Amino acid sequence: MMVEKKSEYLDGNGFIVEVLRTDRKKTADIRVEEGAVSVVVPRNTTEARINELIREKRRWIKRKMALHQEQAPVTEKRMVSGEAFAYLGRHYRLKVVRGPYAPVKLSAGRLLVTVPQGTEQPHIIRNALIRWYKRQADIKLTDKVRRFAPRVGVEPAGVAIKSFRSRWGSCTAKGSLEFNWRIMMAPNSVVDYVVLHELCHLLHHNHSQAFWDQLRLVAGDYQSHKDWLKEHSVRLAF
Repeated sequence: MMVEKKSEYLDGNGFIVEVLRTDRKKTADIRVEEGAVSVVVPRNTTEARINELIREKRRWIKRKMALHQEQAPVTEKRMVSGEAFAYLGRHYRLKVVRGPYAPVKLSAGRLLVTVPQGTEQPHIIRNALIRWYKRQADIKLTDKVRRFAPRVGVEPAGVAIKSFRSRWGSCTAKGSLEFNWRIMMAPNSVVDYVVLHELCHLLHHNHSQAFWDQLRLVAGDYQSHKDWLKEHSVRLAF
């Protein structure tokens, strides 16, 4: 389903709703992923109708949000200004300001998140950060796949960003590559390794010796990157 990249945001009184408009959908679809609320609607749906849909589903949305918060990784992050978050191996300080909700921006070496008055709850800030990481993952990983695919000699059917619990990537039976958005917190060289790993699965759909030989051919000495992920994976969460 093709969805317009530019999003709108509505204050749901306790949570922020991302509105995604599309020409290929006749009914609304409300989603709660990792506690972040989004609604996909036909392009001409009015804001009043969207707010009505949110009110109708409010109890369901709150239940789903609560469930996701219970399942969220254990973290010491309080989602306040000054805390550091990793992105491609570097750390950036969070800056929280008040104002109409706006997507997170990386500006002057800081991750700037703007939230409305009275809604500075940690989960809203966390959801804003997750949306930012997913957006960066979509841009960066799609570009890396495009650049590395010729090196491996393959043509992926597509790239998708997921919220896997225990893996960094996946190669589907239809030839699409899926990546965990959390990998964007790892060093850039480790991200490259993960992309090349999944590209090689388009040739070898297992972890046979032939697969590892192919990966070594295109990625060189990958073992240090593999070891880094094993050692630091628990830190790539918040």
